[in-house]
Amino acid sequence: MASICVVGGAGYVGLTTGACFADLGNTVVCLDVNQERIANLRKGIMPIYEPGLEEVVVRNRDAGRLRFSDDYADALADAEFAFIAVNTPPDLDGGADLDQLRAAATSIAKHMRRPLIIVNKSTVPVGAGDLVTDIVEQNRVEAIPFSVVSNPEFLREGSALRDCLNPDRIILGASDPKAAHRVAELYQSLKAPIVITDLRTAEMIKYASNSFLATKISFINEIASICERLGADVKVVAQGMGLDHRIGQAFLDAGLGWGGSCFPKDVRALEYMGATNGCHPQLLRAVMEINRDQRRRLVQKVREALGGSLAQRRIGVLGLSFKPNTDDMRDAPSLTVIRQLNNEDARVAAFDPVAMRLAVKLLRDVTFGATPYDVAVGADALVILTEWNEFKQLDLRRIRDLMAQPIIVDGRNMYEPARMAELGFDYYSMGRPPVTARMTELAR
Repeated sequence: MASICVVGGAGYVGLTTGACFADLGNTVVCLDVNQERIANLRKGIMPIYEPGLEEVVVRNRDAGRLRFSDDYADALADAEFAFIAVNTPPDLDGGADLDQLRAAATSIAKHMRRPLIIVNKSTVPVGAGDLVTDIVEQNRVEAIPFSVVSNPEFLREGSALRDCLNPDRIILGASDPKAAHRVAELYQSLKAPIVITDLRTAEMIKYASNSFLATKISFINEIASICERLGADVKVVAQGMGLDHRIGQAFLDAGLGWGGSCFPKDVRALEYMGATNGCHPQLLRAVMEINRDQRRRLVQKVREALGGSLAQRRIGVLGLSFKPNTDDMRDAPSLTVIRQLNNEDARVAAFDPVAMRLAVKLLRDVTFGATPYDVAVGADALVILTEWNEFKQLDLRRIRDLMAQPIIVDGRNMYEPARMAELGFDYYSMGRPPVTARMTELAR
């Protein structure tokens, strides 16, 4: 078994990666400069919400395979591998801000005391592997041998542990094949296909993969807009499309589009890399524009459902995180939608099962309810922004009776329109014709 240091190990990717490697029997130190997070992790307090992660962290900490440090010299003392899993947020131009990557590479160089394989786990622009190599060569105290390997992550928030331990593939890029094969050995027990290539190709695979998935989502949302105009049902359209094995069902759910920490910055960064290198990435630009439009379209639906004005209307919001099973609010549709509702003088009440602790810091002029029923009280419309499973189990009759007007605008197509009309709702969704309680009455 190997000795591994994970730099940025108190973050989402770093902590998940470290916990999984420890669960595979390795000795892991999660290193982070955020001293508060490290102190909390030592106490068993998790910095993020991810199903099952706390159990794995505690189990491996108690077994002595996983520990936490804020000191580079301590964390690297016995390390054979140093995984870099720091944040690379977008900069003002749309590229990736590599300040944390540079700082991590510099600190590794200054504190390494034995041969080391440095593995880029962070999502980094094409060419970042060469950058890390240059930084380490310029800053290492001694002429200690090292290699740099690109090993992009493909974790989905809400199912990160499963993705980490059951990957579709392992991508490794390196100029030193021996180093790549040593990293491959860490994954051998997972029985996943391993692709070994050069640094730049590995880095590009990550951006190309995420951008393709974002494109697929934007495509079905474009189809949803056309379906609404023509009276078709996008859910059935997507089902019919997805049965073609060349297309597949995944990522064909029309709704509010993509958000979170990966797709927005990765599509934007790939567009930036293409544009600054003489390409004309118009498809990526359209993908981003369609995604922005989806959030505006939902607010437009609410406005039209309420007769053209949102001023002083009470709007209940269900779901704040960008997707279910996470508390991540990064680029969540709720931030944009609620901001637009506020700008039109609506009164917003909101609920989310796990994200309200973070949402309180990000959203203004919002009343937070303790339950979904709290935000339905007196609401002129109820808006669904995140498809949490518990929303499928709501007592919809109770919701209807609590509302001032039984109007639901469903940004995630969680319910069947005919059923909602039978329950007495005016129901608006994405890419499907609206239905009203009056339609059901007339049909009878």
